[in-house]
Amino acid sequence: MNELVPIERIENKIYLIRGQKVMLDRDLAELYGAATFNLNKSVKRNTTRFPADFMFQLSRKEYAALRFQIGMLKRGRHSKYLPYAFTENGVAMLSSVLHSERAVQVNISIMRAFTRLRHILSSHKELARKIEALEKKHDKHEIEIATVFKVLKKLMEPPPAKPVKRIGFVA
Repeated sequence: MNELVPIERIENKIYLIRGQKVMLDRDLAELYGAATFNLNKSVKRNTTRFPADFMFQLSRKEYAALRFQIGMLKRGRHSKYLPYAFTENGVAMLSSVLHSERAVQVNISIMRAFTRLRHILSSHKELARKIEALEKKHDKHEIEIATVFKVLKKLMEPPPAKPVKRIGFVA
């Protein structure tokens, strides 16, 4: 597939915020080849298309944590405005707001990236379940092995000495 933007590049711009996988307005604008201001302006003109589960604005605390986490601490690299975060549904809705051919192609790549991440996460959950089952099985075997060693130690101990009968008269 000859994609406009590599999926790996998109995956690096998907963050987990408030328990949701989201992309920031600045990253989306960069991918679409537009200014962040223009992207947000298009969204604000169509606010009814972006309910709270499609898009939300980060709090100052979230933005500060995110800046620290992804290394946006260079001077002039951050906006004085709090960024908007778009969920997968919000990104899909952006294609109806942005009408350029590039926006359509980039949106297709973004949807593929979200789908790929969902698949990877589901396979990780399955792997985690299998590891947990192995750990439980291992714990059970560990208990059984410990019991075997206790029995072997008892078998290896010399039999207790029988009390020696004393010869002679007992007072």
